[in-house]
Amino acid sequence: MGSGPRPGNPAEGNLQTDRRRNPLFGPNRFKLGIFSANCDGGLTMSLAPDRWKAEWADIAAMTGIADEAGLEFILPVAKWRGYQGKAKIYGRSFETLTHGAALAALTKRIAIFCTIHVPLVTPAFAAKAMATIDHVSNGRAGLNIVCGWNQEEFDLHGVTIDQDSRYDHGLEWFQVWSRLLAGGPEFDWDGRFFKLRRLQTDPLSIQRPWPAVMSAGFSPKGRDFAAQAADVLFTNLTQLEQVPAILTDINDHMATRGRAISVFTMSHVVCRPTRREAEEFYHYFAEEMADEEGQDYYRRMRGTTARRSRVPLRLRPASAVERSRSSGRE
Repeated sequence: MGSGPRPGNPAEGNLQTDRRRNPLFGPNRFKLGIFSANCDGGLTMSLAPDRWKAEWADIAAMTGIADEAGLEFILPVAKWRGYQGKAKIYGRSFETLTHGAALAALTKRIAIFCTIHVPLVTPAFAAKAMATIDHVSNGRAGLNIVCGWNQEEFDLHGVTIDQDSRYDHGLEWFQVWSRLLAGGPEFDWDGRFFKLRRLQTDPLSIQRPWPAVMSAGFSPKGRDFAAQAADVLFTNLTQLEQVPAILTDINDHMATRGRAISVFTMSHVVCRPTRREAEEFYHYFAEEMADEEGQDYYRRMRGTTARRSRVPLRLRPASAVERSRSSGRE
C-alpha cells in the first residue's frame, strides 16, 4: 500500500509522460496492492499448515478478485532461494516476468509489476520484456528494480554483488533501459559497468516514456537511487511511530534532487468476524507457529542493510499482545 501519484519523470524531464492507463497514476491518493503472492508463504514466515501455498490457480483467482475490486497493483518478489527455515518460506516461487505476462493477459485494470535483479538481466533484455508486458496489459506494466542484497541467492547464478557499487551499477542499468524505451536512433553505450553496441528495441512501451518504476531502499544510497530512477519508493515500516520520521527523511532526501516521490510499504491484513478473533488468529500463525529459523535467517541477511538506514528499523514487529498492552487493551 502507498500514497501518490507523483507526476513527471525522474530522468528525462523534457519528455511527455502518458501513463493514463496505469492505475498506479490514478486518482486515488492511497493505493492498495498485493505483495509477494508469487511466493510460498507470501509475507508470513509461519509453520501454519494453512499458509499461502503459491499455487498458480490461487494466484490467478486472487489477482482476478483484486482486479475487479479496484486494487491498484500486484507486486511479486524475485527469489532464487528460500529463507532456509523449517517452513522453507519463499523456497517455492514463480519467476516474475513470465508471472507478469500471464497475469497481464488475465486482468483488465490492475497494474502488473515485475521484479528484476539488475545483476542478472541485461537492460536490453529487460526493455524488450517490459515492453512486451506493457502491450499485453495495454499500458499497465511496472518494473521493480532490485540491485541485489542477498549474496547467497546470486551464488546460484555465479554472480557476485559488490555491496559498495550495487546502486551505481543499478543506476547505469536504468539509464540504458530507460533510454532504450524512450525510443530514437541506435546508440552505443560506454559506461563504467556496460559496454554496449547498436542499442535499440522495438516495440516501445505503451506507457511513455517507459513503464512505471519502483525501487526499495532503506539506506541513503538506496533512497538516492530511487530519487534518480523511480516513481515509487518501497520501504519497510514495522512500527507506526516510525512513520513520521521515515517519511520526513525520505522527503528531505528527495528534495535534494528536486523530486517528490510516492512511498509504499507493506502490511498484513487478518480477516475474521471480530477484532479479538483476528488477533487470536494472528497470534496463532505469527507467534505460536512462527518459523523462528527462517526469521533468524532473514534478520541476519538484512541486518546490514537495515543498520545503514538513517532511521532505526525494528526488524521484528511487536506482537499482538504487545500492541494490545500498549494501547490499554488486554
